[in-house]
Amino acid sequence: MAVPVKKVLIIGGGFSGMAAAIQLRKQDIDVDVVEIDPGWRSYGAGISLGGATMRALVQLGVIDAFLAEGAASDGVEIHIPTGQKVAELPTPRLAGPDVPGNGAVMRPVLARILADATRASGANVRLGTTFTRIEQDAGGVDVTFTDGTTSRYDLVIGADGLYSKVREAVFPDAPKPQYTGQGVWRAVLPRPADINGTMMWLGPKIKPGLNPVSKDEMYLFVTEDRATNDYIDPAEFLARVKALLAPFPDPRLQRVREALNEDSQIIYRPLESLLMPSPWYKGRVVLIGDTVHATTPHMASGACIGIEDALVLADELARAGSVDQALDRYLARRWERCRMVVQNSSRLGEIEIAGGDKEEHARIMRATLAALAAPI
Repeated sequence: MAVPVKKVLIIGGGFSGMAAAIQLRKQDIDVDVVEIDPGWRSYGAGISLGGATMRALVQLGVIDAFLAEGAASDGVEIHIPTGQKVAELPTPRLAGPDVPGNGAVMRPVLARILADATRASGANVRLGTTFTRIEQDAGGVDVTFTDGTTSRYDLVIGADGLYSKVREAVFPDAPKPQYTGQGVWRAVLPRPADINGTMMWLGPKIKPGLNPVSKDEMYLFVTEDRATNDYIDPAEFLARVKALLAPFPDPRLQRVREALNEDSQIIYRPLESLLMPSPWYKGRVVLIGDTVHATTPHMASGACIGIEDALVLADELARAGSVDQALDRYLARRWERCRMVVQNSSRLGEIEIAGGDKEEHARIMRATLAALAAPI
């Protein structure tokens, strides 16, 4: 069956946009990627990846590069503040018997791996550029760009993130991102020999964790309840993170606390969430990734479901007889899975803020992990 599109525009060069470019180029589709940042930079510290993400990286063809530069392990250890391990979450090897079920990497490193694969695919990447106008008819989409050029496409993919301009232009009544009442701190530190995989500590209101991101480094993450999304002066970051770790007597966390310094790349991000109602497309413009389903990091699956969107969309374009049919099938395969991740992650945050039922918290985590293990 002939692919129903020959020329595609992807607006946004983040993880989901790059994944879409890589997969569509495998079908010899002409792909333009426009990214507003002239440096194609990716900000942030470490990013945790579950088994479903590892499986997606295999499909993209970048798992070897990830394993060479990131870190991978099996299982997630759960500890109480004094350090005793009280549980271990299994992480099945979804990507194959030789690929561990869990991992992490520096976000800029993963972005570089995907950017290299995007360029190698033959996609035409234009940096420092985005759109100013999108006009479509039954046969295609005419796009005007910020550099004054115009072009016509069979399909436009909006992958420009949480504050998407594509979503705003095509779906002006779509919901806006909502602050969830929590924030997460992250910092990068040297990796001690005894930190070999993902570890989390459950305090009454604070949830810190450690995850290796390479052979030599790890990242610290600390989830904190914050009733309001107030600005925090970066000059206060170091003192605030140290204060958050003070109530955890586990020697491993106290060593981390002592090691934190001005070079630890500390960042803070208020947690926001978004789930756009169906449909995620209008005519020949379709949205993927954080543009339609931004989730909190409670299940470490935000990047995962965005990359999966790209895989499924490319798959359906290869199998369908028309654009409409492909987009219908894409939405049918993605809606429930993405809804589950966004809403379950939000519920985990609500339970943590309220000091709620820990059994419900554990049950939601187990159910979500089991659902993510299912084929996409």
